[in-house]
Amino acid sequence: MPAARVTSSSTSLRAWQVRALDALRDWRGGPFLVSAAPGAGKTRPALELARRLLRERQVARVALVCPTAPLTRQWAVAAAKLGVHLVPDAETPRPPTDFDGVAVTYARVAMAGERWSRLVSPGTLVIADEAHHLGEDLAWGDGFATAFAAAPRWLLLSGTPFRSDATPIPGVRYDGAGVAEPDVIYTYADAVRDGICRPVSFVTYDGTLSWRSGDDVIESTFDTVLTGREASRRYRTAISTELPDGLPRILREAHERLLAVRAGGHRDAGGLVVAADGAHAREVARLLREATGRPPAVVLHTEARAAQKLADFTASRDPWLVAVNMVSEGVDIPRLRVGVYATAAKTPLIFRQIVGRFVRTLPGRPVEPSWLYLPADPVLRGHAAEIQTELRHVLRRPGDEDGVLDEPRERRRAERGEPEGFVPVAADVVPQMTLFGPPPGAPGGPAVPAVAAMAVAAAAGVADPPAGVEDADDAPALPAYQRRALLRDKRHRLVADLRRLDGRSHAEINAWLNRACGVGKVGEATIEQLERSIELLLGELTARR
Repeated sequence: MPAARVTSSSTSLRAWQVRALDALRDWRGGPFLVSAAPGAGKTRPALELARRLLRERQVARVALVCPTAPLTRQWAVAAAKLGVHLVPDAETPRPPTDFDGVAVTYARVAMAGERWSRLVSPGTLVIADEAHHLGEDLAWGDGFATAFAAAPRWLLLSGTPFRSDATPIPGVRYDGAGVAEPDVIYTYADAVRDGICRPVSFVTYDGTLSWRSGDDVIESTFDTVLTGREASRRYRTAISTELPDGLPRILREAHERLLAVRAGGHRDAGGLVVAADGAHAREVARLLREATGRPPAVVLHTEARAAQKLADFTASRDPWLVAVNMVSEGVDIPRLRVGVYATAAKTPLIFRQIVGRFVRTLPGRPVEPSWLYLPADPVLRGHAAEIQTELRHVLRRPGDEDGVLDEPRERRRAERGEPEGFVPVAADVVPQMTLFGPPPGAPGGPAVPAVAAMAVAAAAGVADPPAGVEDADDAPALPAYQRRALLRDKRHRLVADLRRLDGRSHAEINAWLNRACGVGKVGEATIEQLERSIELLLGELTARR
């Protein structure tokens, strides 16, 4: 291997991660589902398992499959800290011989499921990150199942192992009611109780909303029961940027909350508005600029540089981010403390994914609450009530009384907007009392338990470092895939230098190097072979100069 294996002590693992690894100790084959809340650190036990199985030669390679290309690189970085070396965004399940495996997107696998099936050996450990995406598009689930049919072990990871369209997730067991049955489960409530995740306080806003529906003007609050179409138009009115006493007022309130959080000691705390579509995001950005005096970062999923802009915001001290469809898996911004829910998508999966953006903790800081502003829509209130009920169940002290997605398709439906005939007319809304009382840890709320230092450890410097991996010591300075990329780039530049000196073509020089180093083609070269080829090139250049 290109770098010494890193050993880690079980003391650096969270208690639930130790339990998960104990449960995996006797796992010999078939699917195994780990359901853990966003921010709880489900990546760590997956990589610890991979390292152990590789070391014991129970598996020959690892295939990590996840939703996006940036996530493949983040997994490769996290794996390298534990001495497991993956090739990110790989085109084949067979890595160079000095790598342990590959990280690849569901989309890439789906495009070549049959070809992958011929190359995947029975000695492959498959790790499916955010496995609920396998039902997101039938092609993804079918391609995954075809590609990895020969692999006896599928480790499925998800913080939300369910789908709004009820499509079964490959490899997941279901009970008679169609509810997923994880092999290991660690809920958001568990993570808040243990001080691993922040509690989130939901602040609803309601008031008088008016909109034109055909020839009629309808006026309502969220307490009124409406038909499906008019309920949708009421919600659209609540998130409209055109009505000064509606969403713009809530954005100002949210900014005041963010300023208070910053003044309270979290100086680089950030805020996030989840917008309905690109046009809506740009209007929200305009309103925030007027309210705060500075333009927010705007990230649209259709932009080529979306992932980089998210990384830039993560590393900055900028106050506000406005995003569309970029706030589910793969977005880890631990400094987010205030949010505004202004997307038209309202499924349980999307709601929990958005809540998950505000639960990350920071090293050295207490586990303080986050705040999420949302319309007092009955559907959203129901989602929030489920989460708050979970929290009250595990955090209530003795004597306390009880407190008062086919996802892309859902998002596309939400982004199409309303048919002609709908016009928002007026809004006069204000933030209501925090749903279900103060959050744990806030004045008047139940106390958050004391947190050990390791419970708030979080990675820094990576846009979305999977949680829990940061505890490993003596990590290599660069992941093997990055070292390999640098060596290939250096070889390419030296080949060009040599060509200019002796007149041979790039193909002739590369063929000579490959013969000398025993390489079939550059893409299959190990780090050692790349280093040897660079030595040969430097020798030739020195001699000719």
